[in-house]
Amino acid sequence: MLRSALSFLLASAIAHGAPTDWQLPTENRHLLTGQPEKFYMYVDRTFEGERSTPWQGGAWGLVRNPIRVGGKIEYLRFHEGIDIAPIKRDAAGNPLDLVMSVSDGRVVHVSDVAGRSNYGCYIVVEHPVDAEGHVVHSLYAHLSTCSVKPGDAVKTGSVLGRLGYTGAGINRTRAHVHLELGLMMSNRFDGWMRQYSGGTNHHGNYNGMNLIGMDVARFFVERQKNPSLTVPEFVRHSPAYFKVTVPRRGTLEFATRHPWLVYGDLATNSPSWEIAFTATGLPTGIAVSKRKVDAPIVSAVRSSDTAHRYLTRGLLSGEGSSATLSTNGKKLVALITGDFPDP
Repeated sequence: MLRSALSFLLASAIAHGAPTDWQLPTENRHLLTGQPEKFYMYVDRTFEGERSTPWQGGAWGLVRNPIRVGGKIEYLRFHEGIDIAPIKRDAAGNPLDLVMSVSDGRVVHVSDVAGRSNYGCYIVVEHPVDAEGHVVHSLYAHLSTCSVKPGDAVKTGSVLGRLGYTGAGINRTRAHVHLELGLMMSNRFDGWMRQYSGGTNHHGNYNGMNLIGMDVARFFVERQKNPSLTVPEFVRHSPAYFKVTVPRRGTLEFATRHPWLVYGDLATNSPSWEIAFTATGLPTGIAVSKRKVDAPIVSAVRSSDTAHRYLTRGLLSGEGSSATLSTNGKKLVALITGDFPDP
């Protein structure tokens, strides 16, 4: 009943032209004042014998694990969210910052056992983004405490917990909240995990591997310039790097969950769909395709002098104007298309 009422109120606001409010999850606003070195939590890095603490390692994107390729430095590790540094600490150095919901929504997952994930203690909130109640998800990781439970309705700025340093590879000095804003890829994640990953999934469909993240920092910066910007608009206008044509096998559940990504009418009879992706694997559009394919193929790619694997977190192989899906790329496409056995 609470979920229905909240969805109705939010849908009514959107339908009448009022954009949903979005805000950063802590009092640290330096992202929006041109001081990124005060906003992001740095990483400890040793590269070519030199030790450093670059704040850039806390940003979104391919920002970690540098290697030198010819005369260029490329980064192998994709950071799917942003690491926001605390602005308040007690005398012992423990962070005091509260972590708040970035928008109106509903708490759908609380993991308060730190050892069950590299995220440590984390919370997932779903946020309606259109009048029909379709949602995106925000994730808040490495919390010291959680103040909400699944099913709780939250407003923009509602307190979810307190910033901390739970999870792998974090100490008190580098305490931060890791924030993601993303799309759920499958409602059958357990089946995909059993097929491709293994291990124990304590988080159901709210496992971080099932939420594909967008450039959340750029979203907030662009909304500062254009407060009416919506998440669907932001995702659709994110630059595509490659397209994959996939065989049509029943309903594309990902498209049903995110219909604002669809171009044309998915009810049209066709042998395949073509899905556009950013370089890091975020779907930006889904279109009906007349091409007949037996398996997913890369049907378009942005030409590059750098091998595609370095620019796509290893989702593609090849170079120039030629590319194929790597093993990891095939796994991502399988998760989005649901082309894997049921558990």
